[in-house]
Amino acid sequence: MAALIDVIYLIVAVITSPVWLVRMVRTGKIRTDWAGRFGLTGPIPAPRRPRVLLHGVSVGEVNAIRELVETLSAPPIEAEIIVSATTDTGCSRAKSLFDGRHRVVRYPLDFSFAVRRFLRSVRPDVVVLVELEVWPNFVRAAARQGCPVCVVNGRLTERSVRGYRLLGPALRPSFRGLAFVAAQNDAYARRFGEMGVPRERRNVTGTMKWDTAEIADHVDGSEELAESMGIDRTRPLVVAGSTAPGEHELLVGAVGEKVQLLCAPRRPEWFDQAAAAMPGCARRSHGDCGSKTGRFLLDTIGELRQAYALADVAVVGRSFGNLHGSDMMEPLALGAAVVTGPAVLDFRDTVDALLAGDGLVQTDRRNLRETLAQLLADPERRRQLVENGRVVLRAHQGATQRNAELIAVLLTEKNTGTGLLSPTDR
Repeated sequence: MAALIDVIYLIVAVITSPVWLVRMVRTGKIRTDWAGRFGLTGPIPAPRRPRVLLHGVSVGEVNAIRELVETLSAPPIEAEIIVSATTDTGCSRAKSLFDGRHRVVRYPLDFSFAVRRFLRSVRPDVVVLVELEVWPNFVRAAARQGCPVCVVNGRLTERSVRGYRLLGPALRPSFRGLAFVAAQNDAYARRFGEMGVPRERRNVTGTMKWDTAEIADHVDGSEELAESMGIDRTRPLVVAGSTAPGEHELLVGAVGEKVQLLCAPRRPEWFDQAAAAMPGCARRSHGDCGSKTGRFLLDTIGELRQAYALADVAVVGRSFGNLHGSDMMEPLALGAAVVTGPAVLDFRDTVDALLAGDGLVQTDRRNLRETLAQLLADPERRRQLVENGRVVLRAHQGATQRNAELIAVLLTEKNTGTGLLSPTDR
């Protein structure tokens, strides 16, 4: 089966190469870590304690595991942690968060030889996948090594299920072999069941993103960011995070000339497009200080938290087009009144909870300008939104601890040989 899957991957890669290869060359991603993508991690010392591999695809998933990494590595669990990511930005973010304390590696492509090489090098006792990333060759290779694989912060959308159904015979054994799934909500847990995860291995623990939203009224480095970019702290500032093409023009028109605007695009390949849509902007990567137009472009990775801490109002990107929203919890936790657009499918539960608690404003493209003007003119309303939102945030925290307890049980079962599944069952 592994060889057949490899052949399918190869055929698909060749057929689609005119698309992905051109895109990688155009965006500069062709200079990625190819050795890591084929399972070459470099030397990793043998584990001295139970070792957990925590995998997040990109920046969002890596950010979500910050507290989980700390919980698993601290007493009483005291596991060795290796963090992996798929994308270049995810690896960069993981290194900025964990380098020096925990090893960061590239997650391999799902060719059988690559995942076998990767697992021989990493030697995990347990593999924890964040949100999804259930690849058949990887799960099968881990099972052959007697290494249980689980999913935390599990999220499986209806559109993903529709696509997976087409590949049912290849994917269902991988889902059926998961040691457990800790899903964000009942709907996601049910969809994991549709893909083959038995009921007794499905748990609903909530989303860890509530836990990573650290409530704070000051963030180290925020004032330095403002000073180095030339942001005027006496004038209103709207910070738009994780923005996508088409939103920058919208935001420029919505804030007016007297309000400062800082945009932080979600992906590096969108930086130049954003700059073109924001004439006269000061670009962080260029070292620009000051902008006559009051427009600022945060075209770096890892500084959005500092920017949010400066905001009077934060606008959540990827929510005014045909994408599916971005994390609105962090800017709220840092004291910004938060505005999101209508496209929030990936954060529907979060938005519903915040709207019910009057901790968030949702609007559309047509009404964004008026919404921002009203909020900027009403400090008391902004203060109330933040206060209400933080109440909701605190009430929903705890998923990280619940997930850590499930992983701890799995580690115990693995090391005592009492696990529910044998390698052949998986």
